[in-house]
Amino acid sequence: MHQSMAKVRGNEKTLDSYTVKAINESIRPGDCVFMRSPNPSKPPYIAKVDKIVSDDNGSNVKVHIRWYYRPEESKDGKQPFHGSTEVFISDHRDVQSPDTIEGKCKVHTFKSYTSLDDIGNDDFFCRFEYHSSTGDFTPNSVAVYCTCEMPYNPDQFMIQCDGCTDWFHPDCLKMTVDEAKTIEHLFCRSCSSEEQRILQNPRANSRNSTMKVETKRRRR
Repeated sequence: MHQSMAKVRGNEKTLDSYTVKAINESIRPGDCVFMRSPNPSKPPYIAKVDKIVSDDNGSNVKVHIRWYYRPEESKDGKQPFHGSTEVFISDHRDVQSPDTIEGKCKVHTFKSYTSLDDIGNDDFFCRFEYHSSTGDFTPNSVAVYCTCEMPYNPDQFMIQCDGCTDWFHPDCLKMTVDEAKTIEHLFCRSCSSEEQRILQNPRANSRNSTMKVETKRRRR
């Protein structure tokens, strides 16, 4: 294993980078990595590298990390809106041997992740910070969608209403995903009812010709 040294602090050297020989990859502070799980039947842990240090002789290298939690590792467990590649950055910090690093990965912001054209096995996303001692999240509320009022799960197909611009799960509209993909223009039940009311009342039609139904959003 090879290291690039930068700063010396007391008897501790802070390294700019460190090459893990087992995977033949160089890691740097800020990188996200897979960490070996003690249970071979479970997926590897995910962590963010905060700092890499060694002793005066450049040996005994340690990696200071900040753990990501998977939804199933959190206090309340995985919820229906949690994506299969979702992780939570936590306040749980640790020091580990670089020998436990199994590879590098990418943890994107939620917005960046949903804009990816191709998602690989090393792509994850994070939209919450998890407080490991209390089980609380920051932020403690996010926008919800559909009649089920659930936060967005990028694993699930959704279709947008042309009226209110809210997004809906096909199942909540009593249709299949394949059926939803063939629809060119969708009006949800609320917008369809409003449109029908306007058509039945010509005066209301002229008065509300420019009316736009507000997007339904709540905080959860």
